[in-house]
Amino acid sequence: MLACMNSVASFGEHLREWRQRRRLSQLDLASEAEISTRHLSFLETGRAQPSREMVLRLAERLDVPLRERNTLLVAAGFAPLFPQRTLDDPALKAARQAVEVVLKAHEPYPALAIDRHWTLVVANKVVALLLAGVDPSLLKPPVNVLRLSLHPKGLAPRIANLSEWRAHLLARLRQQIDVTADATLVTLMQELRRYPVLQSAKAGAPPKVRDYAGIVVPFELNTEAGTLAFFSTTTVFGTPVDVTLSELALESFFPADTATAEALRSLAG
Repeated sequence: MLACMNSVASFGEHLREWRQRRRLSQLDLASEAEISTRHLSFLETGRAQPSREMVLRLAERLDVPLRERNTLLVAAGFAPLFPQRTLDDPALKAARQAVEVVLKAHEPYPALAIDRHWTLVVANKVVALLLAGVDPSLLKPPVNVLRLSLHPKGLAPRIANLSEWRAHLLARLRQQIDVTADATLVTLMQELRRYPVLQSAKAGAPPKVRDYAGIVVPFELNTEAGTLAFFSTTTVFGTPVDVTLSELALESFFPADTATAEALRSLAG
């Protein structure tokens, strides 16, 4: 992350960094925000100060995450607009209940909720059943789901298509870094890349050739019940105005074949 994105950067420095991150010229952004290129240039150099409405308009056009919109507001001399509360806050009770309902309803298939740093927030009971053999140190809160997946003492030795799944997760993380410019995620990426790349865990007979037609990247996990194959979906809250909710994602795993569905029903039962 560039130095200008730190807490002492001016509004203009933050604005220029986000514009460049979105690969927009001053003309592009000025046109989308319906302001003159001259005025945008003045905002970036500090020769002009934005109104609160202008900060929010530019942030909207740049698709800046809510947490960083607060940073832009503070840098411009305004109070943060978007609250940040924990999920156990009474104001978010309905949201928390919605998450729990979705996770419970997804059983006997695994599902979990994570925050923007891939920290496990809550999971349904099936997730715990798939973590056999994981080093206890990786299960101590806060649990990072990417670390749990790719660490050599985590699930990595049991992931049948480890190389493919690792590339998929790192690509998602890189995309998230591009969107958020989050320093914690940059550090996490560096850590994950240092992990040794294990050979895919192909125990016993040659694995089945699974044809997903290039539509999804499967997650294949060796278990005592055999190799379980999943595809996943990600669900987020629509139009959130709370930072915590805007950063919450629900990862739901579905069986990719009949054998996996039957094994999960037996395991959960």
